[in-house]
Amino acid sequence: MDTIGSGDTASDLAARFAAVREQTVELCKPLEIEDYVPQPVEFVSPAKWNIAHTTWFFEEMVLAKFVEDYERFNEHYSFLFNSYYNSIGSRTIRSERGALSRPTVETIYEYRKHVDDAMQKLLGVVSANEKRTEIEELTALGINHEQQHQELLLTDLKYCLGLNPLDPVYDPNWDREDQKALGKGEFIKIPAGTYDIGFEGKGFCFDNELAKHKVYLDEFSISDRAVTNAEFAEFIEAGGYDDFRLWHSEGWEWVRANEITAPLYWEKHLGGWSHFTLQGKQDLEPDAPVSHVSFYEAAAYAEMAGMRLPTEFEWEAAQSKFEWGQRWEWTASAYLPYPGFSKPPDAVGEYNGKFMVNQMTLRGESIATPEGHSRPTYRNFFHPQMRWQFSGLRLAK
Repeated sequence: MDTIGSGDTASDLAARFAAVREQTVELCKPLEIEDYVPQPVEFVSPAKWNIAHTTWFFEEMVLAKFVEDYERFNEHYSFLFNSYYNSIGSRTIRSERGALSRPTVETIYEYRKHVDDAMQKLLGVVSANEKRTEIEELTALGINHEQQHQELLLTDLKYCLGLNPLDPVYDPNWDREDQKALGKGEFIKIPAGTYDIGFEGKGFCFDNELAKHKVYLDEFSISDRAVTNAEFAEFIEAGGYDDFRLWHSEGWEWVRANEITAPLYWEKHLGGWSHFTLQGKQDLEPDAPVSHVSFYEAAAYAEMAGMRLPTEFEWEAAQSKFEWGQRWEWTASAYLPYPGFSKPPDAVGEYNGKFMVNQMTLRGESIATPEGHSRPTYRNFFHPQMRWQFSGLRLAK
């Protein structure tokens, strides 16, 4: 993967490293110490673990590999904060990340400073290093990895706070969730033809965006606006969650087993709906794009509407025709490798490739996606029942 754009220098990379690392700290400033630890479900990681794991990435992937006689902050952290990298060694069981009351939050921030100082020292002399390219590529991957965890930090935290009956506020100024959907609700016709899919050019991309290839698409139409809260509320009122004919078999089993009756965080009250946000509990904005729906819910809504979800190839071919960026948008495409895809060697090869099974692809970005961390070829992916991310949908026909 090409990780540094044309004209970028080692000092540019060092500055970007510092800025992204500082942004994680800024996101944590509204937290109380108690907010750093909870892990109510396995798929959510504690805030403390998120900020430690992103530090672990730079220590394990860069410093331990390229700095002679590098002194680790703590030898046990290689085990504690490994996520899923079997190439590096054993790790804490994912469901037990929230059981780690120690190391303390204060110690984790000391760990971050130790690694940040060592990284800046390395990047300060990287121009003379014979392995400069590899160091810079891994550093750029680590920066983008941290940005992914910045989004996870917010969505994981929202899930934790959302279970609290006191409806605690993360940030009273967080007003992004109720911004109105972009677009007029019109359908854009996309002609049949062969389209280029995948990343090509300068700058960073993940390996799952490679390699660029051609896909033939029949003529289709796609909405210029994501489905809104008001539209999804109509689905609920029309009995959408009670009609098995609308659902995939697994989706119907999921709905019944978990007693799902609305998107995550929605609450029915006299006169309408409210939902929990990072700004606290708010009345639902009808014209905002619906959020926190699973693939199963997105597909069922499309079925009731007499339409469908776009494939990820249709979405990419049409993305320049509409505004996006408010919600990750479920597509009808399974998360699979592109033709010509090959996993990088060693631990980096575990980043994406081994997850290309039993998951669905989402496109776009969300209101929690860090600035500069989105592009038309970006492929997000989750299991079809997951909905703790800011995930919505756009219709096609």
